[in-house]
Amino acid sequence: MVLLDFVVGIPSPKLHVPHAFKPTRDDRGWFINPIGPNPWWTVLAALVPALLCTILIFMDQQISAVIVNRKEHKLKKGCGYHLDLFMVAVMLGVCSVMGLPWFVAATVLSITHVNSLKVESDCSAPGEQPKFLGIREQRVTGLLIFALMGCSVFFTSVLKFIPMPVLYGVFLYMGVSSLRGIQFFDRLKLFWMPAKHQPDFIYLRHVPLRKVHFFTAIQLICLVLLWTIKVSRAAIIFPLMVLALVFVRKAMDLCFSKRELSFLDDLMPERKKKLDDGRNEAGEEEEESQKVMEAAAAASSVQLSVGQTRDLEIPKQSSDRTDPSEIIILDEMSQTPVWKALTLKTETL
Repeated sequence: MVLLDFVVGIPSPKLHVPHAFKPTRDDRGWFINPIGPNPWWTVLAALVPALLCTILIFMDQQISAVIVNRKEHKLKKGCGYHLDLFMVAVMLGVCSVMGLPWFVAATVLSITHVNSLKVESDCSAPGEQPKFLGIREQRVTGLLIFALMGCSVFFTSVLKFIPMPVLYGVFLYMGVSSLRGIQFFDRLKLFWMPAKHQPDFIYLRHVPLRKVHFFTAIQLICLVLLWTIKVSRAAIIFPLMVLALVFVRKAMDLCFSKRELSFLDDLMPERKKKLDDGRNEAGEEEEESQKVMEAAAAASSVQLSVGQTRDLEIPKQSSDRTDPSEIIILDEMSQTPVWKALTLKTETL
């Protein structure tokens, strides 16, 4: 796109870069006096905005670090939250003295960097989904990224031809690609999705749909408020509003149960929740089957004891009949009533 813009000569806005390696203003040097021409009391007055900036930087840095070091990424090397925060604090001091933009962890760039280093299995069967194996943990890409960023100051004669729409497109792609797998974005799509077409999310199994929409609406309102404050003149209180989200989350305990929040608050990945839910269901089914077997065994034992009692109480009838092989037919016939009547009639005659 950059080459096409250069060849065709499209009058698009270009990236604004300095033409020489020097401070942006002629009336300042490489290092800036922290106080300068300001009165001494400005040092004390700066403590309030400094506290707000500290809250914002701390949350931005730690949130990015927590997302990158999730267990679902299967990282083998240990994390260093305190060391990262210490290095950020040192670089913030250097950038402040030199009048440079502050150096903090960018959430979108960090997630994109992790996604680019994913290692997946080779698909052998047609239609088989690749299996996530882990992250290729190394320091080469990070070192090259910052080395190229440092060398970019010498490439200003080339970078000035990059159109701004191309940069916006790259940033838009990075932002949209980072939305994949975020529960908030998945829940937003449920507003316009019929129930029969909804994916098998774990929170839809345990939380009513109306509460899922209610939770999503609260998050959406907070996002709109934060963005409105950020682009307005009240942007100075943006860190306080970010901190206020902690109290909003605490107030949600009045509207949702702890079990519902455990599924909606995305404390663990969706895949791990499904595995835990499957294990719990398997355990419940095993307990139910065991109870059924115990009940059946108890019923059979009761039936057996009743049968034995009946066998003991009902005596067996003894038979006085002789063996059929020993029966004399003439004797048996003489004892029948018909034979006796014939004999009596014969005697009478």
